[in-house]
Amino acid sequence: MLIKDSIYGEVRIDGVLKELIMSGPLQRLKGIHQGGAGYLVNEKWNVTRYDHSVGVMLLIRMLGGTLEEQIAGLLHDVSHTAFSHVADYVFENRDEDYHEIIFRSVIESSEIPSILEKYRFDYRDILLDDSQWQLLEQPAPDLCADRMDYTLRDMFEYGVISSDEVSWFLEKVTLAEGKIAVKDIQSAEWFVKTYYQEVIDFFMDPLNIYANDILSRALKAAMSKGFITRDDFLEDDEELMSQLRAVNDREVKELISKLHAHVRVMENELEYDLHQKNKVRIIDPLTYDGADIRRASVLSEKVKTMTSEALKKALSGVYVKILSDKKERHAI
Repeated sequence: MLIKDSIYGEVRIDGVLKELIMSGPLQRLKGIHQGGAGYLVNEKWNVTRYDHSVGVMLLIRMLGGTLEEQIAGLLHDVSHTAFSHVADYVFENRDEDYHEIIFRSVIESSEIPSILEKYRFDYRDILLDDSQWQLLEQPAPDLCADRMDYTLRDMFEYGVISSDEVSWFLEKVTLAEGKIAVKDIQSAEWFVKTYYQEVIDFFMDPLNIYANDILSRALKAAMSKGFITRDDFLEDDEELMSQLRAVNDREVKELISKLHAHVRVMENELEYDLHQKNKVRIIDPLTYDGADIRRASVLSEKVKTMTSEALKKALSGVYVKILSDKKERHAI
């Protein structure tokens, strides 16, 4: 099986990884958008959880991770619900980890354990304790394959960074005492800047905030009135959206009518229609020059300043003024 990835290029995959990629749970992720409801108001925001999951696996492989850790990386997001983190807003889950809460039950109710058993792996040894995988996951502010892939992938796909920049940065990535680090402060500063473009400028884009808020309100209303259940969130985006569009309820219909490509919003702290704070996300990469391991913030005032500004923005949240949520009407 030949994978053609926009970030890591062409890679041949076989055996257990190929079977897992072709399985129902992984194929379902092709219909789960990474950015939640954003694609409903901007069709260009179309990176999927499948893209990201395969990417994490490929990055772990590039860094020399074991087959077991590649499996863990490939499957780490398999329990994401339709519209990704929108479910956290619907269920009022401030830690944005609903997919982690249901991870075990999703795995155990799927064909994944039997696929792994066929290759003499026990899913419990690989999937139920991420702390054993130093490349896949690390607590903030460290680099990890998950954080790196969604940042590079989104910012490349949405035109913020170039293919040459991605290649340059990946050449600067190394390992220090088993953890991901970068070789110099220039590459650390570049990634910190790019990461905050992702989590502040993109995640907290007023249009993204608007779309996720409107959709979460529609889903919450539909669920409170018995039209949908929690189980329906285990479908993909369009399947759940089809159910929502079929709901015969004035409140739900009015809300989903506000999700379209002609929405216009702006950020305005003084006059706003909605205010939202996202989960605080910061980054401070380890640097390793072959001798010393140090935090980027120790070496760079730029990193300190960028993190201070990002933290301030995350804590204050986004104030969104809706300029227009009506569909444009064109004369015939």
